[in-house]
Amino acid sequence: MRAVEFHEYGGPEVLKVVTAEVPEPGPGQVTIDVAYTGVNFADLKARAEGYRVTALPFRPGLEVSGRIRAVGTGGEELRPGQEVVALVDSGAYAEVVLAGAATVFPVPEGLDLRTAAALPTVLPTAHALLHEVGRLRAGETVLVHGAAGGVGTVTGQLARAAGAGAVYGVVSSPDKADYVRRHGYDEVFTTDSFADDARRATGGRGVDLVLDPIGGETLRRGLDALAVFGRLVSFGNASAAEPWHVGQPELYPQGRSVAGFSILTLAGTAPEALRSLAERAFRTAADGTVRLPVTAEFPLTEAAAAHRLLGGRTSTGKLLLRTAG
Repeated sequence: MRAVEFHEYGGPEVLKVVTAEVPEPGPGQVTIDVAYTGVNFADLKARAEGYRVTALPFRPGLEVSGRIRAVGTGGEELRPGQEVVALVDSGAYAEVVLAGAATVFPVPEGLDLRTAAALPTVLPTAHALLHEVGRLRAGETVLVHGAAGGVGTVTGQLARAAGAGAVYGVVSSPDKADYVRRHGYDEVFTTDSFADDARRATGGRGVDLVLDPIGGETLRRGLDALAVFGRLVSFGNASAAEPWHVGQPELYPQGRSVAGFSILTLAGTAPEALRSLAERAFRTAADGTVRLPVTAEFPLTEAAAAHRLLGGRTSTGKLLLRTAG
């Protein structure tokens, strides 16, 4: 089979198409003939700086859609030929992927494999940020960084469906504003001025919930954008900034709180919680509450081009790699 790996860290050019053996499932595992693979910013960080890489060579990729090829012992609830999506720890840039049965899910009725490829990371993350971790209540205001990305596109729609009083998006470029407004956002701010803009938009009150995948100085400024009793959920560190301590001076005076979320960590520590979360989240795609944001696809062999597009910060929505055709 064909797969894409890197043998050294660097730019998109280090991604190489290789020939590899087809894996066989062990106990509690399945193999999947991949139709589409999701491209995530975590893949770029792995390639450029070794994020979550244990050894080289390394095959990136965290999510796929496709059909089950074979089922190991303990995975009897799944069957060969079944259309599924899967979240994997790595290795999704391949024609056949090995996955743990606990993080393999039937494709919801009414979704094709291309659309479903956006499910595994995007929709459960957005749902958890708003509901399980962010605990959004009807009428509250939400500010979402990376609003034009895959998670951001879905988060705006989910927040609107949950009855948010106002949904504000933050983007890296004003060119993305029209796209963001079409996906549930009332106003769109840019990264350099979002805290002041949020205060202005709320009459000086601040927002109830900030969702931040960037970290560093952006996270600090996000705290300043919070209302009294506001919550900030950190779900990434795209800035690659050094961690810093948030404590009494920032949180106590106005009762603010900070929480965190990582779908990959949840998959490793609490797979049953992930499964329950995913089932709730996937229903919102099946019933039409949200439209999944697939905006571009590339052949598997052109993974480097997908990385260039995502790394250039000009893309919107979700990028996919196509295995067949």
